[in-house]
Amino acid sequence: MIHFDLLHDRSILVVSPDGPLTKADFEKLASEVDPFLASKGKLAGLMIYARSFPGWESFGALVSHLKFVADHHRQIERIAAVTDSEFLKIMPRIADHFVQAKIKHFDFEEKDRAFAWLETGL
Repeated sequence: MIHFDLLHDRSILVVSPDGPLTKADFEKLASEVDPFLASKGKLAGLMIYARSFPGWESFGALVSHLKFVADHHRQIERIAAVTDSEFLKIMPRIADHFVQAKIKHFDFEEKDRAFAWLETGL
């Protein structure tokens, strides 16, 4: 399951998975994010905030995740992976090959530093 908070005033989406990701999670996320992107054109940042990565409920959920990334990555300037998860720590190196956004890892306790980077790039 994904919990998320779209911070309209900061143009940042904070995503916090706390259980296996489902197809419905990405449908709900898109229904909230797409109208914002239609009106604003882009997000300054996406923060993935998770102590560990819970995986996917099914293969269909993985496919929905990949489709969400493919449909939205050009509209996100920066992605901060705020985590202690070994899997998510390597995400920036992998995603750099197919995502246009700048991606950076932060330790789980560095949420404030990650917000600053998402807003300013510094």
